[in-house]
Amino acid sequence: MYKPFALLAGLAFLQPAVAQQTPKKPLDHSVYDQWQSVANQKISQNGKYVLFQVKPQQGDGTLYLKTATNETLRQVSRGDSAQFTADSKFAVFSIRPQYHVVRQAKIKKKKPADMPKDSLGVYTVAGNKLVKYPNVKSFQLAEDAAVLAFLGERLPVKDAAKKVPTDTIKKLTDQLLEAKKEGAPLTVVSLLTGKTSTFDFVTEYQVSKPGNKVGFAVVAPKGNKDVKSGLYVLDVASGTAKLVSASKGVYKNIAFDEAGKQVAFTAEKHPEKALVKPFSLYYSDLGADSARVLLKPGATPLRKGWSPSGFGKVSFSKNGEKLFFGTAPDPIPQDTTIVDFETAKLDIWNYKDDYLQPMQLKTLKKDLQRNYLAVIYPRKDGKFVQLEDEYLRDSFLPENTNAEYILAVTDTGKRVSMQWEGTTLKQAYLVSTVSGERVAVNPKAAKSRFQMSPDGKYVTWYDYVGKNWFAYAVDGRKTVNLTGKLNVSFTDEENDSPDDPQPYGLAAWTKDDAAVLLYDRYDIWKVDPKTGAAVNFTNGVGRSTKQIFRYTIPVEKKKFIEPKDELLLLVQNETTKQWGYSRKGISSLKAPEALVMAPFGYSNLMQAKKGDAFIYTKSNVSASPDLYVSRDLKKEIKLSSINAQQKDYNWFTADLVHWTTPKGYKATGVLYKPENFDPAKKYPMVVYFYEKLSDGLYKYTAPAPTPSRLDIAMFASNGYLVFTPDISYTIGEPGPSAVEFINSGVEDLKKNSWVDAAHIGLQGQSWGGYQVAYLITQTNMYAAAWAGAPVVNMTSAYGGIRWESGMSRQFQYEHTQSRIGGTLWDQTDRYIRNSPLFQLPKVQTPVVIMSNDADGAVPWYQGIEMFTDLRRLGKPVWLLQYNGEAHNLVKRENRKDISVRELQFFDHYLKGAPAPVWLERGVPAVEKGRNWGLETTTSSAVKTTP
Repeated sequence: MYKPFALLAGLAFLQPAVAQQTPKKPLDHSVYDQWQSVANQKISQNGKYVLFQVKPQQGDGTLYLKTATNETLRQVSRGDSAQFTADSKFAVFSIRPQYHVVRQAKIKKKKPADMPKDSLGVYTVAGNKLVKYPNVKSFQLAEDAAVLAFLGERLPVKDAAKKVPTDTIKKLTDQLLEAKKEGAPLTVVSLLTGKTSTFDFVTEYQVSKPGNKVGFAVVAPKGNKDVKSGLYVLDVASGTAKLVSASKGVYKNIAFDEAGKQVAFTAEKHPEKALVKPFSLYYSDLGADSARVLLKPGATPLRKGWSPSGFGKVSFSKNGEKLFFGTAPDPIPQDTTIVDFETAKLDIWNYKDDYLQPMQLKTLKKDLQRNYLAVIYPRKDGKFVQLEDEYLRDSFLPENTNAEYILAVTDTGKRVSMQWEGTTLKQAYLVSTVSGERVAVNPKAAKSRFQMSPDGKYVTWYDYVGKNWFAYAVDGRKTVNLTGKLNVSFTDEENDSPDDPQPYGLAAWTKDDAAVLLYDRYDIWKVDPKTGAAVNFTNGVGRSTKQIFRYTIPVEKKKFIEPKDELLLLVQNETTKQWGYSRKGISSLKAPEALVMAPFGYSNLMQAKKGDAFIYTKSNVSASPDLYVSRDLKKEIKLSSINAQQKDYNWFTADLVHWTTPKGYKATGVLYKPENFDPAKKYPMVVYFYEKLSDGLYKYTAPAPTPSRLDIAMFASNGYLVFTPDISYTIGEPGPSAVEFINSGVEDLKKNSWVDAAHIGLQGQSWGGYQVAYLITQTNMYAAAWAGAPVVNMTSAYGGIRWESGMSRQFQYEHTQSRIGGTLWDQTDRYIRNSPLFQLPKVQTPVVIMSNDADGAVPWYQGIEMFTDLRRLGKPVWLLQYNGEAHNLVKRENRKDISVRELQFFDHYLKGAPAPVWLERGVPAVEKGRNWGLETTTSSAVKTTP
């Protein structure tokens, strides 16, 4: 016999009911669009000013510019993507077109070129001045200066060139390179001086980090003899633009060094009708009259048939000595003799392929852009080193790009097994940017995640076999086990999947790669990568108090921890689920100082680069995630106040609940109740689940159109209890595990007089949808069920394709979420036993299925199998198929539609409301698009009394 629930918070049933003079309204579907959120918050580098948006779910938002003391400087309707300049004196942002104007343009089916355009806003803090520029496509700010560049909009010009036979690959490559892009006006503004320069017919542009230079490409229109095509560099101070590379062509990847004294770029200047157009790499120290070609197609250092790539990123090392860029094989020339309608069109699947054909097709654009990292020394006679190739094609530069070695990782020859493993074994190498030398980091390929330290002195990785973290010293060529001597696990202690448990992770590095911070389940460890000497940075407080400590560097673009930094650690109490922050200096030996622990959820902090102020959002189940500013988390200033309308609606509460399952497992869940809950009444209940959700006890859940999950706010506000039980799994028994945890939790809740035991429903999406399908084959205690994108036949789903990625689904069953733990042939009984399909004759529960024809995760036919088989058995079943929609609904109109239908369905079966037409009679195909069947019928109400 198992124990009843222990309610840890909000024991509403012990409180006397209080009559309200004006009852609050329940939420309805009309409230969605107005519900707000805070987004895109920024704090100035001096910590004195804050930018943030308040955005409704649909409609026009508002950008707020405030001081850190909450003085409003300016509100800008539809302001978006705001940034401060480095000196904190200006704010720059886009201004979106009015929502209703865009909507009307869509109704009129205007072409993209004719749609309403963005504007640009520039706000000057001193003087409270706002300047707007119309029709702006994009903008850039110098990283270290108040220099702004922005590109305007221009209507596209029809290409009058003679058309050649279609070559799909060439056409796609040209699109990716934007080879036909028409130029537009570029404006460069020195915000401190107001000096402005404008240039027309610009296709690409780049602002240097110190803001002293702007590089831009100009493509003159045909017949225009007044404009010279080429790559220009503007000296911002003088306003003089210098043509460093003349001729019409395609210019890409403009890059300056850190000081803005060198520029490099790729370009191709071939005739327009050329079938193959390889790129060249250009460079200028800005002292010479023009840029010189560092590498051209067919140059001696390059492999035969290779050229610099137009897709490869170009960048300088921090000291400006090295220039990184990409190389690639030249494209295969188009065969102009091929007649399109006389050629076969097919995909050929070969068992020797590294990747399945669907994966190859999904990554086609990426593969067409694939290039291989190389480095050249423009100041040292053009010394060239190829760093990557077909074998070693994925590399990672350390933050310190002056370092000699980069990290490169390969899974060449080991990719086929991704089909059933879900991952590949990898070999890591250090590659010298001086000689090209390759040094193997790990002795043999392993299932590991390799990372390079910021200063480039170490490679770190977690070894899944040894279950420890390792560091490899670049200088000494020595591997050190960082965690082997520590009497604690650094891997998931609660892993319930048939795969190697995941590591808890790496938090950050300290300056000069002196130490690395690693997570165990609760605490943070500070480890010397040179020796493996480790200390528990959080002094064991986490494990002893069941508090989970985590850390993210709060300053934007900062890559390591300084010796004097005070670390603000995000903390969650594992038992109560409360969140808070603690503080500890990186060099301190004392235990972390608790700053705050409260029944709220906190976002990561965003700290000013040159100040101690930081911003964050804070929320709980009844308080919207508003924005706050603080210097110590003890005293805070609230900057936003969103969703004031919530006070007019019947909201809900959340209680953490515990019970013991029939097999003796300790279980946890969350019970949501209406704000006006009355323990003297009975309430219908909907059970919603997906893995474990109790960590979100204090998460704010706004009413929103659902992708196919349960809208907890809508249901609780409308008089439902909502129960979200956590589920732990036994390998090979995902279905019975759901029964063990979900049904036992429901049974214990039913012991409360206020639970209407005869009117309990189930709702789940994806993995939850599968469990809904399984549960209704095991019990008849549920009055209604809703399964979104369910798998019902694991034997057929096992060999299916996840079309969104192109991967086979086999790895899911053998290693991850589906948790079978073996192949279909080795564990046939498990696949059948856990498949709802084979037990559908036992179903008595009315069920709605959502299964969409563009689902990229679960095969569409799984929902069809469930529907047709239940229909064959004479069971009450409905299938919603949203045309062209994904696994989770994406289009807002479809989300709104399913939200209405979901509430109608449960209202009918759990509250006795009249059934809508779609539920009672259906909607014939001949009425599609004219009749949605949402109106209710008065003759179809069901009785709700047991």
